[in-house]
Amino acid sequence: MVRDIDNKILRRLEEWQQSEGHLPQFVELYKHLLGIQTEAKARISLPEPPLSQAKAIKRLNKGTPLLRWGTLFLDWALFKELFQAAITAIAECYEAKAVDPGPLKGLASEASRLREATKAWYNGQSLSQWAAPGPEEEVLAAAIHSAMAPFLTAQAEALSELVDQERWRRGYCLICGGRPDFAYLEKEQGGRWLLCSRCDAQWLFQRLECPYCGNLDQDTLAYFTDDEGMYRLHICEQCRSYLKVIDLRRTEEEILLPLERLLTADMDRQGQEKGYRPGWQQPP
Repeated sequence: MVRDIDNKILRRLEEWQQSEGHLPQFVELYKHLLGIQTEAKARISLPEPPLSQAKAIKRLNKGTPLLRWGTLFLDWALFKELFQAAITAIAECYEAKAVDPGPLKGLASEASRLREATKAWYNGQSLSQWAAPGPEEEVLAAAIHSAMAPFLTAQAEALSELVDQERWRRGYCLICGGRPDFAYLEKEQGGRWLLCSRCDAQWLFQRLECPYCGNLDQDTLAYFTDDEGMYRLHICEQCRSYLKVIDLRRTEEEILLPLERLLTADMDRQGQEKGYRPGWQQPP
């Protein structure tokens, strides 16, 4: 399922490139990394799900994501390959900011430090111990994110059958604990579903609540929309965050949600020009 979506996205990007002659730099980077991740997923052989149905229900009832660091499956040799490839590709996009990928690549040869940095990223902690604040830390975070993606999405898919959506209405992912960076309104009843920024898991969430700060005050929750009403930018005045949303009731073609993150890049610009921040990048 996940690999099918990846392949569809890659085909659409190929069509885009053939039509336009080239892709924007950030889209080219995404395409390159997605190709690497898709190949990696074919090499991942997951063990049996670490949780029984009873344990999954117990964790969800307590508000605990199903994948904790200690139960996360990682093939560290493959992770190292993905990390090195991501560092090289991402650093090239930061060329104007003069990010030297050398020291960051050095992490790959220090197994214990790489694991510590990856654990810190997974737990939402600062990476300043392993990279200088600013562009270098951003590159490190993006490279870890890219290297983790095949493992997280594969495990999210494997664990999805254990999930009872009625047991989860929280602003963080029920699979890995990540924050949502995209959402959609379902075709049938218009319910709002959040998309995890890390593992692409989806979960149902209240329409009138900020997933980042829990704000329920309708006077401080609003949205901007495009002329067709297909895209919305949900904003919260309390934490000054935004969330990009697509209304599937206004779509006819197949929507590939991970790709929508790229196709809606202009919404990020508009939101930030209005003084709002991407909520998923803010500390919990």
